Amino acid sequence: MQEASVYKEYHTYLKLEKSLSDNSVMAYERDLKKLRDYCAMRGIDPLQATFDDLQAFVFDSFKQITNARTQSRILSGVHSFYRFLVYTHKIEADPSELLEMPKLNQYLPQVLTVEEINALVEAIDVSTAEGQRNRAIIEMLYGSGLRVSELVNLKLSDMYLEDGFMRILGKGSKQRLVPISDEAKKQFELWMQCRREAVKEQAGQGDYAFLNRRGHQLTRVMIFTIIKRLCAAAGIQKSISPHTLRHSFATHLLQNGADLRVIQQLLGHEDITTTEIYTHLEVKDLRDAILKYHPANQKH
Repeated sequence: MQEASVYKEYHTYLKLEKSLSDNSVMAYERDLKKLRDYCAMRGIDPLQATFDDLQAFVFDSFKQITNARTQSRILSGVHSFYRFLVYTHKIEADPSELLEMPKLNQYLPQVLTVEEINALVEAIDVSTAEGQRNRAIIEMLYGSGLRVSELVNLKLSDMYLEDGFMRILGKGSKQRLVPISDEAKKQFELWMQCRREAVKEQAGQGDYAFLNRRGHQLTRVMIFTIIKRLCAAAGIQKSISPHTLRHSFATHLLQNGADLRVIQQLLGHEDITTTEIYTHLEVKDLRDAILKYHPANQKH
């Protein structure tokens, strides 16, 4: 069996069968190269590596890498590769199966309160075309929970305003239908009226929902800058990004009784455990409420 052909086949597997993005494929292959280099220095064929070999690789690698999240990512890449080998009948048993993942500290994302969202919206000058566009952007990010990459790539041909839905191309080129709130629909329609008058569309750019004044597609950096400026104008001190609005969308839905599975579908999470981060946020809110309001915790 030629090793090179196996790695090419694995690349195709990640791209086509797993539908991973180019960046994710590169990350998996970059981490796999660490294992291949380790095996090469010790005269081990990665396709014949044992559990002891892999455990030694993990021990050796993680002496230099102390970040648990990076360790977890590397282990995920190793698990993925050997599951692929089993799946394609190149090996009979997965030697990585018993490798343990490091415990990750639970990261709780920053969110805005409803009052801060309102302040953010009120800070927008909708008397200009740019301001109206920014208002529509905020409504889309917060009102529908879009990723910033999904927002900048959103196309008019994927929006069904009359039906109240838009088709979103998410991670791994997976499509999902996302509702458009009445307020987002209203603000987007107002932006479209301004856009016809204030934006000179460039060839090949006209189908994108959001353009700059020169008629070019907005970038992730532009959206980040817009939100930073609006937060400063609204007097919001928190360090936020476009993703903060997505977190706020999910958190506020959960706090108001939405089912976690519904939130998972709206966000486009493949695994429910990714969505469960928002239950941790709610538990933290409950704990803060007890500490603040329960008589036993009041200072006398």
